[in-house]
Amino acid sequence: MYKIDTDVTHNIVVFRLNGMVQIDEMEQFARDLQQTAMTLQGRPIKVQADVRGFKPAAPEVADMIRDVQEFGLRLGVVRIAEVVESDVVALQLNRIARESGSHHILRRFWDEEAAREWLIDPAPDSSDAP
Repeated sequence: MYKIDTDVTHNIVVFRLNGMVQIDEMEQFARDLQQTAMTLQGRPIKVQADVRGFKPAAPEVADMIRDVQEFGLRLGVVRIAEVVESDVVALQLNRIARESGSHHILRRFWDEEAAREWLIDPAPDSSDAP
């Protein structure tokens, strides 16, 4: 299950992934997320990813996540804030971020409010994230 929203004021794509995401749902999520991000094309796009309820994914799902991150980088994503609560998910997402090249613009948070503040903060390299 997933949900995608947009904060046009701050150029933030906000999404939540919950549960064990199957291949067909991940494909639809990837299409919807790409379409949503394209509405902000030409601006410095930021992503707030709430994956607190996400269960570790099958290799094919992980590949799709990597592809979406690579697409985001090409489109102009400048910051990604991931809200996690599972160390296992964090480790899997670390590997995917390194493979996609998004690791240098990504910060991980345990709190949704701190993630949002970091995304909105105009300082290009604020280091208040854990």
